[in-house]
Amino acid sequence: MADRPVLFVTRRLPIAVEARAARDYDAKLNSDDRQYDADALIASSEGAKAILTCSTERFSGEVINRLPDSVKAIATYSVGYEHIDVNAATARGITVTNTPDVLTDATADIALLCLLGAARRQHESTAMLRDGKWGRWEAASMLGVHMSGKRLGILGMGRIGRAVAKRARAFDMKIHYSNRSRLSPDLEEGAVYHERPEDMLAQAQFLSINCPSSPETVRFLNAERIALLPDGAIVVNTARGNIVDDAALIAAAKSGKVAGVGLDVYHREPRFDPGYLDLPNAFLLPHIGSATEDTRDAMGFRALDNLDAVFAGKPAPDALN
Repeated sequence: MADRPVLFVTRRLPIAVEARAARDYDAKLNSDDRQYDADALIASSEGAKAILTCSTERFSGEVINRLPDSVKAIATYSVGYEHIDVNAATARGITVTNTPDVLTDATADIALLCLLGAARRQHESTAMLRDGKWGRWEAASMLGVHMSGKRLGILGMGRIGRAVAKRARAFDMKIHYSNRSRLSPDLEEGAVYHERPEDMLAQAQFLSINCPSSPETVRFLNAERIALLPDGAIVVNTARGNIVDDAALIAAAKSGKVAGVGLDVYHREPRFDPGYLDLPNAFLLPHIGSATEDTRDAMGFRALDNLDAVFAGKPAPDALN
């Protein structure tokens, strides 16, 4: 239909999401999942009323200022939006939206997987099997760190942080957290609040990083703050890779200060510090926190819900500006 808004989709998305986009919009799909540079993003946006993008495409201020006047909305298929200059979009009158809520449970599940994988030495155990080195049972072999009853520090107690805490309580873990502001008692559910994150680190036998990336949190977990952790702590990051100082965390994992590391996110991914690959006590995943069919479909539908609202003349539920 000629009157449907043109929608430029920058990545190949799940079948159900692309089917809905093609049903409701004049969708320019990326069936080959080609990678767009800045010039190609701008050229491919010609005539589009909206752009459905992912965190892999960077809409800097320069790119946004060069977008065609036809573009009225950018919907990102992600919760994080640091790849989009929202201020530049606002100045151009372009609505920017994200997809909160729908990936909370999937990401929290991965955080627990990382906590358990790092604590129970999954990488070393699997290597033992694959290398044919599993032999006679030994009472003092492959001893990991017990999670139950331990103290879990959560940096960032938003939706995902609270979902991690909910799962951790099933292990009778004692929850400590640091957040930009203290939660209400009903959301806190008995967790211990620390206004200074450094005070929380001193309690964190396990640490789960769940805060957004911001100027205040970039390289937050550096050598000085790692030193505040109890000896033999387990460190997990399922938020953003740049919150961790890679060199400091790798050094701590090598020295034994940190007993295990569980990561699903990395600085400058998919390129990441190769030093992690040399750590036998690192449980590493390739950013699959939201990678379930249900979640990825829900993310796409949420993005399209936002665009539907924009073109219906209604406020987008997840507008960032």
